[in-house]
Amino acid sequence: MIQIEAFQEFRAGLTFLRGGDASRALPHLRSALDQEPDNPYYISYMGVAVAAAEQKWAEAEKLCHSAMRMNRRQAQLYLNLAEVYVAADRKQDAADILARGLHYAPHDLRLKMALDRLAMRRPPVFRFLPRTHVLNRNLGKIRHQALQVLASL
Repeated sequence: MIQIEAFQEFRAGLTFLRGGDASRALPHLRSALDQEPDNPYYISYMGVAVAAAEQKWAEAEKLCHSAMRMNRRQAQLYLNLAEVYVAADRKQDAADILARGLHYAPHDLRLKMALDRLAMRRPPVFRFLPRTHVLNRNLGKIRHQALQVLASL
């Protein structure tokens, strides 16, 4: 019975959160989380709501990270953390976490679309050469692969 009540609270909170009213979503999400403290979705969305309503970036990040540790293969948890990072004006961290999410869920289109929306391009390796120069293109690919390996550690 508690699970049904927790899910109803979660849905109500999610409705407010998606409607742009994070302050009204917080009590519902807290209630759901109090009833089911081990549910990674409740933890993650609580992080998103804390970020949106209270701008407590460190707390929101901690909540989202703990949810991801509970279930690494769920793309939504990476999307939620990326949303927190974007709200905190940390777009590079958001792109990194989405790339890590693609490592665990490589076929999830939502992760790919979110990463494309950020569209962050690093500067050319050699700034005195055009971006399309063969050296910049090849060394840029190597840099990209190296950074993805480092992000997955």
